[in-house]
Amino acid sequence: MSAPDYSQSAISINPCNGEVVAKYTYQSHADLDRALGRAQCAFEQWSVTELTERAQILRQMAAALRENQEQLARMEAIEMGKPIQQGRAEVEKTAHLCEWYADHGPAMLEPQPTLVEDNKAFVTFRPLGAVLAVMPWNFPVWQILRGAVPAILSGNPYVLKHAPNVMGCAYLLQDLWKKAGLPSGVFEVINVDNDGVSKAINDPRIATIAVTGSVRAGSAIAAQAGAALKKCVLELGGSDPFIVLADADLDEAVNAATVGRFQNSGQICIAAKRIIVEKSIAQAFEEKFAAKVAALEVGDSLSETTYIGPMARYDLRDELDEQVRATIKEGARLVLGGRKIPGEGNFYEPTILADVKPGMTSFAQEVFGPAASIIVAENAEHAIELANDSEFGLSGTLWSGDVERAKELAGRIVSGGVFINGYTASDPRVPIGGVKKSGFGRELSHFGLHEFCNIQAVWIDRR
Repeated sequence: MSAPDYSQSAISINPCNGEVVAKYTYQSHADLDRALGRAQCAFEQWSVTELTERAQILRQMAAALRENQEQLARMEAIEMGKPIQQGRAEVEKTAHLCEWYADHGPAMLEPQPTLVEDNKAFVTFRPLGAVLAVMPWNFPVWQILRGAVPAILSGNPYVLKHAPNVMGCAYLLQDLWKKAGLPSGVFEVINVDNDGVSKAINDPRIATIAVTGSVRAGSAIAAQAGAALKKCVLELGGSDPFIVLADADLDEAVNAATVGRFQNSGQICIAAKRIIVEKSIAQAFEEKFAAKVAALEVGDSLSETTYIGPMARYDLRDELDEQVRATIKEGARLVLGGRKIPGEGNFYEPTILADVKPGMTSFAQEVFGPAASIIVAENAEHAIELANDSEFGLSGTLWSGDVERAKELAGRIVSGGVFINGYTASDPRVPIGGVKKSGFGRELSHFGLHEFCNIQAVWIDRR
């Protein structure tokens, strides 16, 4: 498959067969100006709309998502290769997100008292203005609503610049917001090139910026946002450690590692990527893990039995293949897979690399695809050292039969989140975000809700 020309259009290509699904010509600067104008006009009304009304629209959006679940899941399968069962689950999870914020968000936005005597000071949460969201393709529904729902509930319009290969999903979501009763301009899709993104960042009608994507993209956008003195929230790359200690339930850990690494064809920022196993159980883990992964079905995203679909883009598969080959050349041992699958589409064999060590490519870099690296640790102390030997700090996983010990060790893992005896996941009740080159700021829970608020202190008679 040849490289698509993204200079004039956003192009959606079915990664199962290489066929062009649709082309969306980039908007002109005049079109962008009109979109930002709609968002600004919407802000003036939406920011003073009653919280109960905003929450009700979220409930209506949840219903709209469920009513159109199959259409959204099929669009994800066709545009970026997500297995359809996983797409349906993503839509249901997103509908639950809408309902959770509708139920709990208004209370989080109510004025809060302070410790000032006689209640003479309190804190309010005011909307800031339009949020520019530059979003990735790997979760074309969840990733968008994860940021949009709390921003919209708090009174901010949400201006979405989606990834160019999933613009069909972006426009579907825009239509569903309209069906849910959201006023025009509160959720606005823009289809622009990098120059258009820069213009939006520097436009005074954009108050703040949210980015999920690569370190390179996040760094570039954050630099522009900083120059414009605008706050941004970044959720960037990750190379999450998945630590398995000798006293762990081995079968459960293997099951979790399989899901945590190979769900969504391994194309997840927050996922088990560096599997660090204590030496005494390393051989047993490798054998069980290889058997489990070998049984995963690779195939067409629209098949009900497929677990691993194609990678979303041809260039991503090439990059993964280069990383796998480089790591083997550096001394790693190939346990399973390790090749592009011949024929139509961007399929790659589910791959396991063993004997991976610090400094090797798959240890040092983010691996975004169906490939896992097994690293052997001498003991628990060494496992924590290996986990922290990374420029990333998004999330981590720790498996142990001693939960109290695991909690103590978890506090020493430098990351935005740690999961004990489970695989990494996102939930509206708990914040998500990273440290180091994985970004800054938080999404979800009340932390994510308040990220795009003016946290305003109000004093009464301070004499």
